Amino acid sequence: MTKIIGLTGGIGSGKSTVAKYIASKGIAVYIADVEAKKLMKSDEIINEVKKTFGENVIGKRGTIKRKTLAKIVFSDKEKLDQLNKIVHPRVKKHFQDWLKKHAEEDFIVKEVAILFETNGHLECDKVILVTAPQDIRLKRVMERDNSPEKDVLARMNNQLSEEEKIKKSDFIIHNIDLKSTYNQVDELLKFIKNSQ
Repeated sequence: MTKIIGLTGGIGSGKSTVAKYIASKGIAVYIADVEAKKLMKSDEIINEVKKTFGENVIGKRGTIKRKTLAKIVFSDKEKLDQLNKIVHPRVKKHFQDWLKKHAEEDFIVKEVAILFETNGHLECDKVILVTAPQDIRLKRVMERDNSPEKDVLARMNNQLSEEEKIKKSDFIIHNIDLKSTYNQVDELLKFIKNSQ
């Protein structure tokens, strides 16, 4: 039975960097956000999003205007829940199909930004949390997305607090300095492999 190792972290924590590094070691990594973005191009999801959020979130080419939708959902918890109800069941099914293709692996890594918020951790054998101090995370996201501080803080406030995440995680990776982060990941992968 393939073990599922959850990988999560708040916005700007560097979980995607860690996920890419793990994948570079030949380990199968499922990146839920990437797959969700692909699935959001399907007619089925586009139609439901249009029905729920109105015509103004659909662009000229009939695709979802991601920035417009983000502004709506990240400032309103209820609207975010509505979007999650449309997207998450489909991502969940997609993951199950993907998992079947990796049934020979001892373990796989599933990277999900809102793992705890969606109770996804309950389906994982272990959970790795990537963390960094808030000021560092804030700076990273503002630079990466070219977003004003208030927008980034709004997104952070929609996520579970770092303290809560730490309590619910099995392993913590402190991502402040990349070299040290990669060393922590190497040690952790060795530990996971040896405990199979």
